[in-house]
Amino acid sequence: MSFIPRCLPTTIGSLPHTDVRLACELVLKYTPALPAWPQLPNRLPLENMYAQFSEHLPGTELDNGRVWIKRGPAFDSALEQLYADYVAGDVSRYLPSIQYAAGLHGLIELVRERRGSGVVAAKGQVTGPISIGMQLTDSQMKPILYDDVAGDAVGRCLRLVASAEEKALEVISPRTMVFLDEPYLHAIGSALVSLPRDVVIRQLEEVFGGLRGLKGIHCCGNTDWSLVLSTSVDVVSFDAFHYGETLVLYADDVRDFVNRGGIIAWGIVPNTIEALQAEDVSSLTEALLRLVHRLKEKGVPLDSLVSRSLITPSCGLSGLPESGAERALCLLAGVSEEMRKRFFGRP
Repeated sequence: MSFIPRCLPTTIGSLPHTDVRLACELVLKYTPALPAWPQLPNRLPLENMYAQFSEHLPGTELDNGRVWIKRGPAFDSALEQLYADYVAGDVSRYLPSIQYAAGLHGLIELVRERRGSGVVAAKGQVTGPISIGMQLTDSQMKPILYDDVAGDAVGRCLRLVASAEEKALEVISPRTMVFLDEPYLHAIGSALVSLPRDVVIRQLEEVFGGLRGLKGIHCCGNTDWSLVLSTSVDVVSFDAFHYGETLVLYADDVRDFVNRGGIIAWGIVPNTIEALQAEDVSSLTEALLRLVHRLKEKGVPLDSLVSRSLITPSCGLSGLPESGAERALCLLAGVSEEMRKRFFGRP
């Protein structure tokens, strides 16, 4: 891994906007070096994080905003096509369409117009196989990840989707990072998600196997970080604003991860109006510094840790009003600039 981000800012993905062009312009304004294409769930229900990446799953049905999987002849036919494409490595039909992911297509077009705009890496995101597999159900309301056939299709399909997205992002930059958004990882080991550790890892690695660039995982809650860090993940993204201390509990795993070139994406900028009004660049920077120094005390090399850090919001920003999202982006850019000044002598 040759990419050393040195506290560059990027986003998790979602924004509250319905104007695709405006959303993409904001992304390039506040995160010009490492833009992430904006997911816009307020634009259309199809851009909900579960609907958005179920577009190409066999048997997908949409019903009043609910996404579920219907078994039958259409499912069988689509499954046969999926396996043929998987074996052939053919991702040509798996890029999310403009109807489902207008921000992806809009950002690519805007960067083309601006001839790069100083982009050093392009970020994408795909809802991960654990979260898709637990959220989507069959007609009996059983999560499809508990179905051997449909569950296997989830990982294979998302592998092709992630690979197609990565290929599209290479138009923006030859260096890419694609994150798996995995909110359900916080429930692993609970009664809510009774999945063995090896099944979780196998599903994640299935999707990772289709990527050539940097591979990320984002979880906005607490989870077993030793599980996440034991995968081939390159970038671990988490809600450092609310759960920063939880990563300190896994200091040995973090040290090994950083030593092998791993990157930590610190979600230090909150995504609620109340918290955004209570915080500023100084307070958020100080909170982040406390966390990195706690890890230093636990044996994680400070220079390596900070060099291999990204700064992000704690999670998506689509639940905010547009003005609140822009404040979050402004704070994001400010914390990044302050960290880069302190440790690297430049904004």
